[in-house]
Amino acid sequence: MPMLARVGVRLRKPAVLVVLAAAALALPVSAAPAHTAGDLGTLDGGVLQQLNAIRVLHGLVPLTENGELDASAAQHSREMGAKGYFEHSSANGTLFWKRIQHWYGSVDYRYWSVGENLLWSSPDVGAAGALQMWMNSPEHRANILNPNWRQIGISSVHFASAPGAYHGLAVTIITTDFGVRR
Repeated sequence: MPMLARVGVRLRKPAVLVVLAAAALALPVSAAPAHTAGDLGTLDGGVLQQLNAIRVLHGLVPLTENGELDASAAQHSREMGAKGYFEHSSANGTLFWKRIQHWYGSVDYRYWSVGENLLWSSPDVGAAGALQMWMNSPEHRANILNPNWRQIGISSVHFASAPGAYHGLAVTIITTDFGVRR
């Protein structure tokens, strides 16, 4: 069963923290063949392309991919699948924004803000399907259409048999980490 989760935070100097509500939404799953490693890179690119097309249709600037946010997203997708959980916080309890801050630093910036959308689904999930699920959820849609974001990191990871929350099923986990700093 695909799951979605979304959360956001912003930090201004001096530190002011605002956390947006996280949401989880269950949607039906279809069985299909697994993605290959090359497909996952294409899936990440497709998510960026689809997400930016939606932003442009809503009069927003397209997001640019950021290697630091990519690293944050990749680490989180891999950890969730390997350890069998689906949460914004890390397995050790680190809050999502602190995890992202480790990769996408806030030092030397007067304004820093991050948000995150998560999804897990059957291995056949495509970029259009992922964006449709997120856009059908008010909280995820708000993150995608947030006019403040300027950068994004995307990571799709496939697990042939993921433990815990995934019940040993084959799943693809997608993490999108949004950010802005200036």
